[in-house]
Amino acid sequence: MATRLTHVILFVSNMEESVRFFRDTVGLILKYQSPFWSEFSTGETTLALHPASEQNPPGKAQIGLGVDGIQAFYDEMSAKEVSFTQPPTKEAGAQLARFLSPDGTEISVSSG
Repeated sequence: MATRLTHVILFVSNMEESVRFFRDTVGLILKYQSPFWSEFSTGETTLALHPASEQNPPGKAQIGLGVDGIQAFYDEMSAKEVSFTQPPTKEAGAQLARFLSPDGTEISVSSG
């Protein structure tokens, strides 16, 4: 099963300021911008910005993986006793699940 890093989500305190920084200062190409989600083209992996929250404070980052078959990934990782915080669920046109690394970092995985 091929698993690939598809995106990094950075939780930000100010979306407009963060978009300007990554676009105008760093020089990344803006793909999409909204008050709740913005994306930059960075090659095979997308940098996404999302508003910070109590659960995800400013500066926290989350990685996202992509797989071809999320149910097979879920079944295989569950058999290896990986702890999932969200089973495969349809969200925004894709199947998305979330699991924890050994240090408790939540990682999202999607297909579709």
